[in-house]
Amino acid sequence: MSGCSLCDLELPTPPVTGEGVEGTFCCRGCLEVARTLEGADDVDDAPVSETREREIPEDAAEAYLAVDGMHCTTCETFLGLRGDDVEGVYALEANYAMETARVVYNPEAIARENLPGVLSGHGYTVRFREEDENGIDRDARKRQRDTVQRLVVGGFFTMLVMPWYFFYLYPSYVGIEPGLLAVDTTTPLTLYLPLVAMGLFASVVLFYTGYPVLRGAWVSVRTRQPNMDLLISVAALSAYGYSTVALATGSTHLYYDVSVAVIMVVTLGRYYEGRIRSQASDALSSVTAGRVREATRLTDDGRETVSVDDLAPDDRLVVAPGERVPVDGTVLEGTADVDESVLTGESLPVTKAPGDTVVGGSIVADDALLIEVEDTESTADRIATALWEIQSHAPAVQRLADALATVFVPAVLVLGAAVTLWGLLTGGTVAAALLAGLTVLVVSCPCAMGLATPLAVSGGLRDALQRRIVVTNESVFEVAPDADTLVFDKTGTLTAGEMYVTDVSGNGRTLELAAAVERFASHPVAEAILEAAASDGSESRSDVAADGGVAGDLAGADTAVGEVPEACDFVRHPGEGVAATVGERRVVAGTPGLLEERVGPVPDGLADRIEAVERDGGLPIVVGWDGRARGVITVADRERTEWEAAVESFEDREIVILTGDSGAGTERFRQHPAVDTVFTGVPPDGKVETVRRLAAGGTTVMVGDGTNDAPALAAADLGIAMGDGTARAIDAADVVVNDSDLTAVEDVFDLADGTRRRIRENILWAFLYNAVAIPLAVLGLINPLFAAVAMAASSLIVVTNSRRPVLE
Repeated sequence: MSGCSLCDLELPTPPVTGEGVEGTFCCRGCLEVARTLEGADDVDDAPVSETREREIPEDAAEAYLAVDGMHCTTCETFLGLRGDDVEGVYALEANYAMETARVVYNPEAIARENLPGVLSGHGYTVRFREEDENGIDRDARKRQRDTVQRLVVGGFFTMLVMPWYFFYLYPSYVGIEPGLLAVDTTTPLTLYLPLVAMGLFASVVLFYTGYPVLRGAWVSVRTRQPNMDLLISVAALSAYGYSTVALATGSTHLYYDVSVAVIMVVTLGRYYEGRIRSQASDALSSVTAGRVREATRLTDDGRETVSVDDLAPDDRLVVAPGERVPVDGTVLEGTADVDESVLTGESLPVTKAPGDTVVGGSIVADDALLIEVEDTESTADRIATALWEIQSHAPAVQRLADALATVFVPAVLVLGAAVTLWGLLTGGTVAAALLAGLTVLVVSCPCAMGLATPLAVSGGLRDALQRRIVVTNESVFEVAPDADTLVFDKTGTLTAGEMYVTDVSGNGRTLELAAAVERFASHPVAEAILEAAASDGSESRSDVAADGGVAGDLAGADTAVGEVPEACDFVRHPGEGVAATVGERRVVAGTPGLLEERVGPVPDGLADRIEAVERDGGLPIVVGWDGRARGVITVADRERTEWEAAVESFEDREIVILTGDSGAGTERFRQHPAVDTVFTGVPPDGKVETVRRLAAGGTTVMVGDGTNDAPALAAADLGIAMGDGTARAIDAADVVVNDSDLTAVEDVFDLADGTRRRIRENILWAFLYNAVAIPLAVLGLINPLFAAVAMAASSLIVVTNSRRPVLE
């Protein structure tokens, strides 16, 4: 027999069918989903796992490495092409803004430690990050110090060059002869010695301070990948070369100032830009700081220090106070407070005892723990890897900008040459024509385009982490603002997923004896009954006055209120209830059907109570002994107090609630004016298919529990998991909200909207700057010095805009 037409689960006998709905179904919930969504027939038939699988070999490994020597987005293109030429490397994706490369490779062909050696070259150094205790890249700090040194040297020699222009050359260009240096101190070659010194000082600035720029230009020429450094270098070298020739021929119209100004402004801008970029990734560095490289493993012979890469499931690890937990695991021995703030944002430590789960990257505060390895990858590693990967992704608007940038540099070189040639053909002087061409080259900087998206995304990730929201998929910034439908799972999302006792009806010892038999059960209902019995006895109770009403017939027998008696001979009836012997009585707690089968009939008064509980959406637990049912315990799932505010905040979108529950318990949600559709009684596989059918009709976002709803989260265009950043949540969801407040979902959408708006602002500014600056340069309305300042300012505006909080 074929499976359910919706979820492909096994069909009952007879199968569920309905008028006007084609197919056979496993349950009423699947039938109603099919009835409502019968127009969505263009659902992709591929399994969810296949639609999310990357197009790389299954045995491929990933590594994230730092890259030194990148100067613009064209460096990303070159490194990607270089990765294609290395045998064993499937893909290399570089990120200029974050100076990071993602390498997908064959671990059998290339050892991980050999990746830097085979990928470095042509002026680029690929290396593993060497992070300090705060997660900050040590080599990044070295590069910053090197840049400061070059700036200091360049600034000193710039101060030796520029006074000659201000006090002598600039006035002489406009016909003012100050006579300040009218002493005949020329050499036999008629070269004016102060001008020769000025050329030497300019040489230091150009070739020492500007060395990184010149090296980047040389690499772009060798690799035939024109970049921004090439534009700057051509402008600076042209001004320097022309000035040197002019000086040799006795002319005083020198443009060493252009060469010096361009190099200093660009270097200073890059230094400031680098500092802000580092600040933009501070939140990511704090997550990276949670990574652990070594662990103390307990063996039969004692303890040994091993690499985290050598750990295996079921290994036992000792974590001393003050140390980070290496990988995710379960506490075997010890009780200690654990700081999980780097992962969850929660400032207060959480007490962990035997049986509790600890996540890799958290810090043990006050006592040693013995843990058993569950997963050889830590949660901190998963989050850090996801965050770095997001920043390597280019949204559609950035991909358009990158495509234009690949032809931008050659076009500008041609335009600069054409402007110079036009100046000569129209009778202008060589100096004026060259100056116009240099201005075009200097002002046409594509750097702002390359920084527009990565830094805006960094800002969005930073603000998200501050709100205890972990973004694990780059699609968030594109999908969330355009979402048509929001699907909320009920249990664990709109409700807290925590059962509690709301009412006890019948005999006075109902709760006490139920707790005795539920003590050995591992079920949320059992926990709720035990919690209620352990309280001070203030739970709501109601007597049942009906035939066989038995309130008080055993009251005060042998146990005080709130004290749970001992039980033995425990028997579990899966899906129905439990039974055990308490004293001399056989007590059964469970469904009405189990009680009638194992104990006896349910009195009419209790039957009415059971019906009322079910009508109100609660779960009735019937308790009986001595041949009949004696009481009813009402158990319910707590609704989140903020669920109404959460769904009301998305009134402009279609709201769907999806639950495996059925009955009156869902009516409260169905009647809310902001809720469009409620699907009840849907099994787990049916939830996946429901989400996929909804997604076929428009962009769909699923909000659910990261553990229980993982398949449905993966099926949605965007999955948002409520709860801790567990491994399964990170793998299945695109966003993990480490908070119990459901209104944080609105923050996810606000952050996505704000980040996308920031990306568009940056891209718009980058295009607007070039659209205005280049024509001004072509028309000769700006000079090279102003062009250099404008070029640097355009990048700094993008960087500063990205630094602002996304939500202000």
